[in-house]
Amino acid sequence: MQKKKSYYSHILYIAIPMIIQNLITNFVSMLDNIMVGQIGTCQMSGVSIVNQFIFVFNISIFGAISGAGIFGCQFFGKQNHEGQKHTFRFRLLFASLICILGLCIFIFFGDNLIQLFLSKDDSPELIAQTLHYGQEYLSIIIYSLIPFAIGQVYCSVIRECQETKIPMYAALSALFFNLFLDYSLIFGKFGFPQLGVAGAAVATVIAKIIEAFVMIIWAHTHIERNKYLVGAYRHLFHIPSDLCKQMILKSIPLLMNEFLWSFGMSVIAQCYSVRGLEVVAARNIASTLTNLFGVVYIQFGSAAGILVGNKLGAGLFDEAIDDANHLMPFVCFVTAIVALIMVPVGIAFPKIYQTTATIKALASFIIIVQAIAMPFWSYANSSYFILRSGGKIGITILFDSGFTWLIVIPLSFILTRFTNLSIEMIVVLITIADGLKAITGYFLVKSKMWVNNIVN
Repeated sequence: MQKKKSYYSHILYIAIPMIIQNLITNFVSMLDNIMVGQIGTCQMSGVSIVNQFIFVFNISIFGAISGAGIFGCQFFGKQNHEGQKHTFRFRLLFASLICILGLCIFIFFGDNLIQLFLSKDDSPELIAQTLHYGQEYLSIIIYSLIPFAIGQVYCSVIRECQETKIPMYAALSALFFNLFLDYSLIFGKFGFPQLGVAGAAVATVIAKIIEAFVMIIWAHTHIERNKYLVGAYRHLFHIPSDLCKQMILKSIPLLMNEFLWSFGMSVIAQCYSVRGLEVVAARNIASTLTNLFGVVYIQFGSAAGILVGNKLGAGLFDEAIDDANHLMPFVCFVTAIVALIMVPVGIAFPKIYQTTATIKALASFIIIVQAIAMPFWSYANSSYFILRSGGKIGITILFDSGFTWLIVIPLSFILTRFTNLSIEMIVVLITIADGLKAITGYFLVKSKMWVNNIVN
């Protein structure tokens, strides 16, 4: 019994600051979304469409640093600071490359991407306004890509050292500025100009810069707790060739996995969009709340991956297996409680928006369905991080993005385009299909194929 308590207290110590950090980020995004929603449906839809692309970029950055993060996590468990230094350099360089690529895509192909989400069934005026607001938002939000990427590099290496409170403090530091600037610039308060969706983008850019700046300053002023930073920039391009090759072999597939998964989510959103801008708006409202509540299970899964990865790096295989066996059901249980809270909130939340009754009703329905599915999503998410912690990238890809592209996307494409089913029934069927991934995750984790040390 005492041992079980130590499992739970340890993951709570690691996970709670991570949850708070991401709750702050998603809470600010939610308020940002609500404020834009007060202006009008076209503005909200335009911002929502662009944020689909930003989501793909953000997840791609996560994938780019994840491969090296597996090594970094195990190096920390082994107390090999030199190895951590090399993984830090690799992450910084790889994330910079993704930034350059992302900027080029958004600058040269942004308009075409937005138009993919505009249904021809809507009125030309509605389409033109949504496109305009999307372009306006995208032209500014791209300046947040660089500080976000650098911030994520520092966040990942700080977290793997189990210093999870620092990213939380960084998010708190950016909170006030984001909320104040959102309100001031969107509505023109306190002497600021009324910029609408452009104001929301400006506020987000400034907040991302502040958040990254806080983590960077802390890391470089606490060298005794971040020994991997000693001389890290002096020879930035010096990474042992064997280790670099191994990290590339892990990072490229993980980057492709995260890109394919996040791009898959955008493809599913595009499938829904053929049913009209009302569906786009309803899913935007629903995803705002789902993302806020979903932070709990996502960060618990990430914390479980850190703990298991540290044990694998130290060669404590039996303890790593025990951690996985105890932590995954615990995360699922906590998520079930969160989902119960989410249901009544989901019924009331869409009423905040200045939009039609049809959109509000559909948004509430989507939220309730997703709340029911959340415990299954949490188990699948924990399975993903456990599998990844042992470096089993091929299996991880098949389990994650493979499942999305082979099952969920074809189903979404067929249901939205070739059936007369109501949008409510389509939401239910697609959500059930996505939740089935938890069953696959159960058997993969139980197989123990992930029990592996990759830094010896």
